[in-house]
Formats: sequence, C-alpha cells, structure tokens
Amino acid sequence: MTTVVDLEIPADRLGLDRTFNRVPVFEFHIGGMIGDFPPLVWASGPDRRTVRQALEADPSVEIIADLTDDPRNDRGDSDDVRECDRWLYRLEFGSRIKLFQHLVSENEGAVLEASGRDDRWSVQLLFHDRRAVSECHAAFDQYDFRVDVARVTGTNDLPSTRTPLTETQYETICKAHELGYFDVPREVTLKELAAELDVSHQALSERLRRSHAALVSAELSNDIAPPKIDP
Repeated sequence: MTTVVDLEIPADRLGLDRTFNRVPVFEFHIGGMIGDFPPLVWASGPDRRTVRQALEADPSVEIIADLTDDPRNDRGDSDDVRECDRWLYRLEFGSRIKLFQHLVSENEGAVLEASGRDDRWSVQLLFHDRRAVSECHAAFDQYDFRVDVARVTGTNDLPSTRTPLTETQYETICKAHELGYFDVPREVTLKELAAELDVSHQALSERLRRSHAALVSAELSNDIAPPKIDP
C-alpha cells in the first residue's frame, strides 16, 4: 500500500543551517526533488537582498539561478523595500541533501515536497509500502539525520497525496531514477528504459515530458493538485 511519511529534520543535519542562523525568519518551499537536478525553491525573508546574501554565504547550497523578475535591480535601486512575498531560485544543494535523496530513492521512495522554517525542515516522502519506510528510516538513523516522524499515512489513492504526478508518471520517474536515466552521464538510454517499462519509445518520451511539465508547473505556480488524466 502506498505510504506517505511526514518528517521533521534539524537544518544542521540536512542543510541551510547557516541561512537560518543569519536570517531567523527565513522560510522556503520545494515542490519536489527528483534525481540530481537542482530544484526550484521559493524563499522568503525580511527582504530579497538579505535572503540572497545569506544563501550565497551558506556552504550547504549554491545559487544556480535567481528566477524572480525585479526590474529595479537593473537600475541599481535599493532592495531595502520588500518588493514581493517570496523569491524563486534554482539551488544546488550539498552532500547531505544528496545523501538523503539517495537513501530515499534506494528504498523506492520519492521526495514529494520539502519546506523549512525555524531552523527545521519538513519533508514529505512517498513509498510503495511500509517495509520500504522502515528500511529507509533505519538508514536515516545510520547517517544521523535525527529525523522526527510527524505522520505516517497509508493510501491506495495516489491523487489524494500532494503530488502533481499521476501514479503511472510517478512509477515511471521512480524507475528512471533507479536505473540512472537522470544521471550525468546517463546509465540507461531512453530505448532501454522503454523496454524495462514495456512501453514504446515514443510513449515513454511523451510520458517523461508530461511528467517534467507537471513538476515544473507545480513549482512555478505552487499549485500541486494532480492532473485528472493519466497518460
């Protein structure tokens, strides 16, 4: 049975601890994390400049791109006045986050979403069964992540969980990640992955594009209601 697990993790175990120390009111939200691709992260704080400077000084993260439009910056105007509630970045996280993701994917799980405030991460994970949950939790203990399990929910209805992917899309993404399709360089070709999933090359290509579009749309809109049609 599909199982959703909500965890609380101290920032010093996972990442962004320096940012929280420097900006106590800092908050962030990530709609999902798949493979090693740097995720889109919504961040908020007292003002944009303070948040960016804190992220730039944090050794656990690297800013790949600042995706929030701010025409005033082009004129050199001050950032002291908060121009919006939050700002969108693409961030490359460090080794602790990557280890955490590896442990989740190794146990056939996925990171549905993550957010943070008050020096703590709140992470929602999805697993196919309770056995995988137990094994992943043991791995977290082994690597001293100091996770606190806030809630464990069993559900046979994947769309009721907070994910933009349909069940077929989710299973495809998990298999692609497991076989190294998202690695650089790739460990498996699209043709090999299609054979593993017993679908045509074209059908798999379209499914991956739709999955990617659903994830990007959810990140940009922060609206993670699942699509009604399962391609």
